Amino acid sequence: MSGQVLPCDPREIGSLFLFEKLSPEQLARLCAEGRTERFETGPVYVEGDPATCFYVMIEGTVVLSRRVGGDDVEVSRTSQRGVYAGAMQAYLGDRVPQTYNNTMRVTEPTRFFVLPAQSFADVMQDWFPMAAHLLEGLFFGSRNTQRAIGQRERLLALGSLSAGLTHELNNPAAAAVRATAALRERVGKMRHKLAVIAQGPYSREALASLIEIQERTAERVAKAPALTPMEASDREDELTDWLDDHGIPEGWRIAPTFVQAGLDTDWLEQVAATVAEDILPGAVGWLNYTVETELLMDEIHDSTNRVSHLVDAAKQYAQLDRAPHRDVDVHELLDSTLLMLSGKIGPRVRVVKEYDRSLPDVPAYPAELNQVWTNLIDNAVAAMGGTGGDGTLTVRTAREGERLLVEFRDTGPGVPESIRGRIFDPFFTTKPVGEGTGLGLDISWRIVVNKHHGSLQVESVPGDTRFQVLLPLTAPEIETETEPEAEATTEAERETGTGATTETTTTTAEEHA
Repeated sequence: MSGQVLPCDPREIGSLFLFEKLSPEQLARLCAEGRTERFETGPVYVEGDPATCFYVMIEGTVVLSRRVGGDDVEVSRTSQRGVYAGAMQAYLGDRVPQTYNNTMRVTEPTRFFVLPAQSFADVMQDWFPMAAHLLEGLFFGSRNTQRAIGQRERLLALGSLSAGLTHELNNPAAAAVRATAALRERVGKMRHKLAVIAQGPYSREALASLIEIQERTAERVAKAPALTPMEASDREDELTDWLDDHGIPEGWRIAPTFVQAGLDTDWLEQVAATVAEDILPGAVGWLNYTVETELLMDEIHDSTNRVSHLVDAAKQYAQLDRAPHRDVDVHELLDSTLLMLSGKIGPRVRVVKEYDRSLPDVPAYPAELNQVWTNLIDNAVAAMGGTGGDGTLTVRTAREGERLLVEFRDTGPGVPESIRGRIFDPFFTTKPVGEGTGLGLDISWRIVVNKHHGSLQVESVPGDTRFQVLLPLTAPEIETETEPEAEATTEAERETGTGATTETTTTTAEEHA
């Protein structure tokens, strides 16, 4: 965009803080190679256009904005003389893309000192060669360090998740091994009991009745009702008394197994009516082994199913064999992440899910969204005291206009207002040395804002801290992740939003496993 070109006064531009230490000869060169322009209300330059000029405001008001999805989000507004923007990295040459990183407009007639990008690069190299080298080193060194530490943070997260997954897999695997050993013992005893029955004076009809009872008992085990502890205790007493009254040895040991299988005294009365009195103890012992083997097989089935479920969750979390960008159900991603982090969340943290299941799938990079969920959940747990702490973690989804809200709420002490504007800055962390790199929220912000064209922001008071992710429900033009760069002398602010709740589920960390 072009404005009205005005005479350049070296004394006027020398009064700006950026140029106040320059010599008269240097100011004269700036005026010779640059110009003063007056812009009416409207845009001065647009984000993404070639960065041709460096702007320093003499008087007026400027507004800087960034494009997020289809919207322009205001990040800075100021009337301070001397603020600058535009081709701020011209001195780096073609080593970085020379395009405007934001859109600048003015809200009233505003005058700028305008210096062509090449002239800005030349004076930096001529007047401040050491500073230019230092700035180059700072820019590229910071970017390379940030990338390296970002990879390190990903590896640390992967190691933590791998340790948690190994721990979670060990529990059902060990249970299956124990149940298999016990099952082998019970089957051996059943073979022995069968041999004893076969050698006894039992008629073919009695053996057929016994086998029929065994089949019906096995079917009953599969349909055993759930009992409260009090109901189970009362039924165990009843069965123990019945077994003792009928001369069955060790009735106190058999009764709990029968109760777990859903058997009661009425069922045992049917057994007693079906077989002769002299073979009733053997029949009850035979049925006890039948029940134990069925229960052990159920335990093995549950354990292996749990292993399979954990493997599926790990695959869902890592998004193996999936397209990098696709329509996804955020609830599946959230559940898999919570399951993967269940060991880190700790047993004393209550997890509440407030999901709106009516929400549609959203276009996203699912593996990278899982990384966002991991960072936000990890921060929430750390705020509540880490693995040994306690509190409530609430994960909520809702619809906000044409965007989907995912909110993570914790009951920790909150984010102090004095640092709230810096928590998304790279390398800023409140964790002790060695426990945080300060890149978790920065990486999350890049993934949500730069890659998904959404927004990430925080609301916090003591006992109620909420990190809110807003994702577009429709697919904007997907772009590759870019490095954020400084855009003006003031710090960019993040977009804000709110949400609503529909469906609520409460669990503990142990229930995720």
